Amino acid sequence: MAITQKVNEMMKDLLLSSDLELYDVELNAGKLKVTVNSKLGITIDELADINRKISSELDKQDLIQSKYTLEVSSPGLERKLRKKEHYLGAINERISVKLGPHVEGERRYVGTLVKINEEILTIQDSKGTQDEINLSDVTSAKTVFEWGNNPKPGSGKTHSGVS
Repeated sequence: MAITQKVNEMMKDLLLSSDLELYDVELNAGKLKVTVNSKLGITIDELADINRKISSELDKQDLIQSKYTLEVSSPGLERKLRKKEHYLGAINERISVKLGPHVEGERRYVGTLVKINEEILTIQDSKGTQDEINLSDVTSAKTVFEWGNNPKPGSGKTHSGVS
């Protein structure tokens, strides 16, 4: 069993008594990145607490024989979409998708994820055009957070538009 699968199993037990859920586990170049999420949001203190628990459990189980760095975080505003479950959780959200070099024509899409059926993503752009993308052609994807316009300095307006 791969290390990431073992960490996934370990995380199920660690998160059982909390409101946190496992979003993703990645191991790349000696960095073990564990991403946790919560419907209520996550505080820095909660991340620090779960980091200590994961670190302790990894030491106890001795899952990783080589030197590694543990990074525990929330998915953030612009979260990676790597698994089908990630895409399902991003329906009706704005996403950015990059396709592999083997794909002919357009290879970058930004729009609202309308649906995912089997292995096909349907993305609608700002003009209402829908494109179907084969999930196996996607090399990277993430949600896109749209920042509101900031008022000009000295205009006397706040973010809410009230002076």
